[in-house]
Amino acid sequence: MSQLEFAPDLPETDDYLSLFLSDTPLLDVRAPVEYAEGAFPGAENIPLIDDLQRHEIGRTYKHEGQDAAIARGLKLVSGELREQRIAAWRRFAEAHPEGALYCFRGGLRSRVSQQWLFEATGIRYRRVRGGYKALRRFLLEQLAANAAVMRPVVIGGRTGVGKTRFIKRLNPHIDLEGLAWHRGSAFGRHATPQPPQIGFENALSIALLRLVHRGNPAFAAEDESRNIGTRHMPMEFFERFSKAPVVVLEADLETRVGITRQEYVVDALAEYTALHGEAEGWKAWSDNLRDSLFRIRKRLGGSNYQRISQLMEKALEIHEQNGDLDAHDRWIEALLSDYYDSMYNYQLQQKADRIRFQGDMNAVRDYLSEKYDIRYS
Repeated sequence: MSQLEFAPDLPETDDYLSLFLSDTPLLDVRAPVEYAEGAFPGAENIPLIDDLQRHEIGRTYKHEGQDAAIARGLKLVSGELREQRIAAWRRFAEAHPEGALYCFRGGLRSRVSQQWLFEATGIRYRRVRGGYKALRRFLLEQLAANAAVMRPVVIGGRTGVGKTRFIKRLNPHIDLEGLAWHRGSAFGRHATPQPPQIGFENALSIALLRLVHRGNPAFAAEDESRNIGTRHMPMEFFERFSKAPVVVLEADLETRVGITRQEYVVDALAEYTALHGEAEGWKAWSDNLRDSLFRIRKRLGGSNYQRISQLMEKALEIHEQNGDLDAHDRWIEALLSDYYDSMYNYQLQQKADRIRFQGDMNAVRDYLSEKYDIRYS
């Protein structure tokens, strides 16, 4: 068999619905730069060609045509490099025999990957017809259709009441902040970047698709503006989301300060130190705190900004010297009272006609169970 002859009976699928409903392991053979622009949750990128090779092949195609580009690609990925690619695909296929592979359009790259794997190992691994582009189009169509019928129940509440941790224990729910990888506030950045907008949309569409195909139950989701960090909800989703009933979770100020300290200080610092090490992690985390406060200085007003900044610096000094976290409570309480609460009061007024219930965690838990069959565990 020559290098570009393909076995006629290697398996392929265009059952995109089943791929996503069954959480099928996906092998993405696109170049890393394509994968970075947008991917599917859990897909593993083991490319046929890397970014530089893709660029070189594309340049050859532009100046010399398709046949020359194919020949160039086969030369670039040959010998030991070809064996390495096949070995990596084999490990994935053996670990996930129920999976499927794809390239951008389901064309030459995925067919070559599938064929080489078959020739070297005898594994007849499924290929996705239409590739990433077809899967992406399917998810966009499903997002629009499912957003039109979805039944969200929006969980609101002041900053620090514990909405995110509460929602994660509700079934069913969609964790919008988890999908967007942002805590949804000025201090909401994580140690690692948010996913690309396309990746966020893909993940949101899949989460909604699975809910709708479970019978389209009511589900909990956290009260968010359209933007979550630098990612934004697709308009079809947000338009219905912004009209959904609102249930307000309440907690006293002391509880809110404690939860905020856990998230902004304890959890966030642990993320940064796990990623960068203790010294660099501390610097990256504390710089992020300062930057977050600086970005809202105009809304705080000059005197409030200076006061809270001084409280934050004093807390960081004490924390770094002896590990005492208590001083953080002073700047957190001031931030909640002087910034977040007034902002949330205004936002809540805009949603007054949508509020169906208000109460503490136990009361809200019982209400959601009785009214919407959303269970807390």
